[in-house]
Order: sequence, then C-alpha cells, then structure tokens
Amino acid sequence: MSDIDHKAALAARLAAGFGRRDFLRGAGAGLGLAAASALGAGPALAAPKKGGTLTLGWLDAIDTLDPHFTASGGSIKVINNIFNGLLKVAYDGKTVSFAPDLAARWDMVDEKTHVFKLRPGVKFHNGDPCDAAAVKWSVERVADPEVKSPHAWKFEQLAGVDIVDPLTVRLRFKKPFAFLPVALTGSTGRAGTIVSRRAVEQHGKAFGRNPVGTGPFKFASWKENDSIELVRNPDYFQAGLPYLDRVVIRLMKEPSAGVAAMMSGQVDGLSACPFQFIPQLRQNPNLAVYGQVEGNYAFVGMNNKRGPFADPALRQAVSFAIDRNVIVQQSYFGEAIPAYTCISPPMSQFYDPKIAKSGRGQYFDLAKARALRAKAKVQGEINPVYIVTEGFTGSGGMGTRNAQLLAPMLAQIGIKPKIELVDRAVWTQRRNASDFDMYDEAWIADLDPDETITPEWSTGKPWNFVGYSNPVFDKAAAAAAETTDVAVRRKLYLEAEDTLMADAPLAVLAHMKVFKIMSRKVQGFEYIPADLLNLHTVSLA
Repeated sequence: MSDIDHKAALAARLAAGFGRRDFLRGAGAGLGLAAASALGAGPALAAPKKGGTLTLGWLDAIDTLDPHFTASGGSIKVINNIFNGLLKVAYDGKTVSFAPDLAARWDMVDEKTHVFKLRPGVKFHNGDPCDAAAVKWSVERVADPEVKSPHAWKFEQLAGVDIVDPLTVRLRFKKPFAFLPVALTGSTGRAGTIVSRRAVEQHGKAFGRNPVGTGPFKFASWKENDSIELVRNPDYFQAGLPYLDRVVIRLMKEPSAGVAAMMSGQVDGLSACPFQFIPQLRQNPNLAVYGQVEGNYAFVGMNNKRGPFADPALRQAVSFAIDRNVIVQQSYFGEAIPAYTCISPPMSQFYDPKIAKSGRGQYFDLAKARALRAKAKVQGEINPVYIVTEGFTGSGGMGTRNAQLLAPMLAQIGIKPKIELVDRAVWTQRRNASDFDMYDEAWIADLDPDETITPEWSTGKPWNFVGYSNPVFDKAAAAAAETTDVAVRRKLYLEAEDTLMADAPLAVLAHMKVFKIMSRKVQGFEYIPADLLNLHTVSLA
C-alpha cells in the first residue's frame, strides 16, 4: 500500500520467549476472526512429501519485491516467502498474533527500549550472515529520510539502533509505539523485513527485481508479464522446511483466464479471486476456497487540494448519497459488509459491532446528502474526473463496477462524474500525483487501526493522495499510536475516526472478504487473514 500495513492483533500474546506481555496486551487490538471458510478446507493431511513444483495463478499486481518500497498486496504475498522479519504474523484459526521469526527472544527494558536476541546461524540467500549488524543496517535503511521508503513513518519515533553483541540488537524509541509488533513483521509490516545489505548495494534500485532475503524460498527469475520463479532455500533456518522444490508464479492479467486455469487444473492455486467467480469455484469438489472479511476497507477518495472537492460540504454530500447495501450486493456479490468507518470488524477492540445503529460514521441518507449539496459552494451540475483502473487488482478496489454503481447515486445530488478508465501504471501515476477529482481504492491486510488510518489520512503522510489535513485528526491518531492502554487507544481512535468521517476526504464503501483458492492436492496451506499466501509449510499430495 499501499500498505499489508498491512495489516489489530497487538493484544494477542506472543509466543514463549517474548518479554513484557503486559505491554503487548495493552498495546493491541486482539484481531479476533472466525475460522476461514474453506468448504472442507482440504483432505486429511498425509505426511508432507518433499519436492515438486507448485504453480500459482497471480491475479493481483506486483510492483517490486523490495519490501521496504512495495505498496502492493500482491508483492507482499511473494515477499513473505523470500524474506523474514524480526516477527511474523501467526493465526490459530481464531486469533491473529505475532510469533518469533528472526528474533528468538524479545525483551523490553522499558516501554521505549526493545532488545532482540537473534537466531544463530541464519544466512541470507547469498551466504552472508543475518546478524545484529544486518538488522541494524536494514532498520536504518527504512528510517533514513534520504532513502525515501514509504514505510519510514513506522520508524518516525526511532531514536537509535545499537549492536549489543553479534546476535543482539537494541531499538530505542522516543515514545512508546503500540504499532511496533506489526511494523516488525516480515510481511505486512515491511519496516521490520530484513534485507541483504550487499545485495541492495550491488543492485541499487534494481534490488526489487533481484531480492535477497533469508526466507524459505530464493528468488530465481522474473520474466516481465509472464512469471516469477522461486526455488527452495536448502539452508532455511526452520529445519525441514520448505517442502516444495520450486514455485512458479504465473502473472495473469485476466481473472477469467486465471479461474479457467484453476478449474482445469493448469494451476494449483490463485493468489486472489474476483468476487463474481467465487460461487463457481465453491462448487468444484477439487478446490478449497478460503476467505473471510479481513482488516480492510474500500472507498472513493476525493481530492481536497483542488477542484470541487476542496469544499467539505460537497464531500459530505457524496458520503451520504451512497447506498452501501447496493454496492455490497452488486459490486462485491454479497461477499462484503457495508462500511461506516475505516476500522473493520476484525479489529475487535476498536470496532463497534453496533455501529449500524449508532448514528456514527457515513451511511445512506439521501435527504441529508441533498441538504449538504445545497450548502456547497458550487451549485448546478458538476462533472468531476473519476479515475479507475482496468481489470482486477486484488485489492478490493473494483474500478468500473463501483464507479458505474455510484454514478446514478451521485446524479441524484447533481454530481455526474467523468469516468476515466486507465491502465494500472497510469492510474498509479495519476493517483500518486493527485491528478484526479475522485479515485477508487481499497486498503487491505490491516492488523491495527494505526495502519488503517495514519499513513493514509494524516497530514503529509505517504499515502494521503487526496491531501487531507486536519490537526484534530492528526493529534488523535498520533496519540493513539503512543499509548499502550487499549481503553485510551479506543477513545482516541473513535475521535480520529469521527473527525475523518465528518470531514469526508473519502467515502467509505465496504469491508470485503479476501479469497485464496487452492487445489485439494495442495497440503499444509495455512490461511492467514492478512492477505498472505504463506508457502512455508505447503506440500503436494
């Protein structure tokens, strides 16, 4: 992301060997989730068989395999199999938590000082040791303003990184940082993903096409618009893993082609799947469909810096003119729920399950929309430029489908958008340059409210493409990240959310299910509800 920043599971207790559990209970949001719907979730597992090639259809976008720069959920799914973080995301079927990865032990000297004892003997794919020096360099790469990593905000409060001994590193922060466990994961967090210094210096900006990590699979090749190949890392630090010899990722732009390949057995899995194909795939007895509502939200962003939507009354009118139930049923085929705010149900300690009846947030009220429209500075029909991208992105942004459903709703308040359909690269360029009046987007794989709202809507943050700025929101969001008291965090996030929804730099639409499809011959696949595709334990029957 945009962020996988993302990503609410901070309350979960860490695995044995981790310190200061009280901090973690207070810092986070227990990401409580029901078990994935996998329609039987696969056959009873035989003993894993070594070897074989897993072929996957990849329907979502991949921008770069440099974890410190990617903004793509499609990239994170690959990165999670090449790299490790100090921590990793874990899931027991009910709750997302954090577990040791490169760190064998985590101790907190105080709420601002974190000491990590690393696993001994871990090597990068190029043979270099993954030690305290490597961790220090990698963390400082993200934090360095000259590097311009979009994940640098996660280390804004970092005061310093110290090498205690060859396998011990200390991170010092200026303030308590409740989001830290998420940031330090090697998947959605990305800031704590440890990369090879020698490889980065060797390849420069091309490191994203030549990634070198410590993970279970090594990067082998990337053929443009064709495929990415990974091969087994025989020196992986988790004994016996991985089982597969090779992973072939077929880059497929057409979802229908991916679904056809899945149905016919040409591929063993799909990284994502458009909603309209799910009923068809569920009916196939040879396939397992995994998916549930994850930490995410789809929305329409409105440019606050120029044009008609610099007027908050007009933005507010849009937010109340949208019938989310129609969007859920017709755009997401019922595989979503209406969104009232950005914070989604899995963030159980921050989400209000009664929000639909609370009067909070954004909801459909045409009379209110028309009253707000009457207060707008520009009267009469307006034709804002609404950019959408072609095809399925895997992120939940639905492009033309959402735009076409929204058009008649907005027409009722005198807004008739000029929908411009552009390819993904052009859309990204224009979005990043704020060259739009409206744009369609979804932030996915969020594990904590901090990544749900902070980098997207705080003043000057990297994914605040609409140019929104409100000091009340900024103060509340920043304060919530700096306390480990759940009750205090909840109150601050409610304040931040209410401010954001009232200002309406975005109109929220839905919280979506996120799907993975696997052949029944794929064994050991562990669904993780953070839009991950973890192949560490996968084998072929």
